Amino acid sequence: MGELFRTFIEQPVFNLLEVIYALVPGHDLGISIIIFTIIIRAAMWPLVKRQLHQTKAMRKLQPELKKIKKAAAGDRQKEARLQMELYKEHGVKPFATIGTLIIQLPIFIALYFSVRKIIETPEYLQTFAYEPVKNLSYIQDLASGAAQLEHMLFGVVDLSRKAIESGGVYVPALLIAIAAAVAQYYQSKLMLPDDKDAKKLSEIMKEAAAGNQADQSDVSAAVSRTMLYFLPFFTFIFAVSVPSALALYLLTTSLIGYAQQAYVLNQDKEEMHDLGEEPDKKPTKKPKTTKKKSSNKKKRRKK
Repeated sequence: MGELFRTFIEQPVFNLLEVIYALVPGHDLGISIIIFTIIIRAAMWPLVKRQLHQTKAMRKLQPELKKIKKAAAGDRQKEARLQMELYKEHGVKPFATIGTLIIQLPIFIALYFSVRKIIETPEYLQTFAYEPVKNLSYIQDLASGAAQLEHMLFGVVDLSRKAIESGGVYVPALLIAIAAAVAQYYQSKLMLPDDKDAKKLSEIMKEAAAGNQADQSDVSAAVSRTMLYFLPFFTFIFAVSVPSALALYLLTTSLIGYAQQAYVLNQDKEEMHDLGEEPDKKPTKKPKTTKKKSSNKKKRRKK
């Protein structure tokens, strides 16, 4: 399994990053990672767009789901059946959003190993590269010693360093880690529906302790809101403990992800027709009848 991962995921990711690094003017590792992230997110755009449309559809179905919950009156089987019928009617697949996560995770793991190889063992630029990549002039210069490997962002930030090191704190890397956590927060927040009546996880746990059975939809919503704070926290902890090159990737992918989400969630509702959803209808104005009434009164007076 490990060999398959190296051959079909890690090596292509490594070579893509290496090609970008070799071709970028100045051979800036930070710019290379930013370009790499843009390419990956662009390649995943059709899947991401579909996922976001599903999320938008799910958010619009929240009022209907609440009606179903009331109609079921505690009957879990009836509630689940009515929910599935509603999802089918609107073409919504609740688990379709997992697809992008499944794809992004191995890419990030492959990038993690790729960055470590570039920083810690530059020899991999030759041994782990495809033959055409080895023949790139800059890669040949590195192999011959005519060029020196750089780990910089804009020539200022050393991306091989961690935010928290044995010698103290590397401030530029710390700032990237903080920015990555903040970007993760806003990206997650954008996906959460606005529900003022939603129960908190603590309330659900109190009700469960009192013997009341927790509703699964309430639990899922409460967990999602809790993760709004945990994900940025874990992002920060991870970002300060790895080379800042990876923290830069997290920051870039969150910023691009936020832009993609904002675009899809705010675009015209006509694009939701593929999901079997109609745009909201504008209230029609009633025709004014005041003039007709006044004319009728005039006719009566003449008579």
